[in-house]
Amino acid sequence: QVQLVESGGGLVQSGGSLRLSCAEASGIIGSIYVMGWYRQAPGKQRDLVATISTSGSTNYANSVKGRFTISRDNAKNTVSLQMNSLKPEDTAFYSCYVYTSYGGHSWGQGTQVTVSS
Repeated sequence: QVQLVESGGGLVQSGGSLRLSCAEASGIIGSIYVMGWYRQAPGKQRDLVATISTSGSTNYANSVKGRFTISRDNAKNTVSLQMNSLKPEDTAFYSCYVYTSYGGHSWGQGTQVTVSS
């Protein structure tokens, strides 16, 4: 069973930075094809923020391009999201995401990011 352990998040002022990290800690031997982050603001649907493949190909939501950077460590099964120039509209509940050969699509428990104006 996929086990996603997330860290980071919190409260920051507009223009500030935060870093989110996530580890797939199940110990299951298999392939993690894609890792990434989704977010959900109150009253809105869950949206993709950024994803990264095993080869390092990245995909970003237009709203975060140039401000957020996703990276992963394949040896440690971790993914990080560096969020710079944060805006109040980035306020949301952020969830780690993985697509694996052994668990399909999975999301973590999530962490709150709040950006004050």
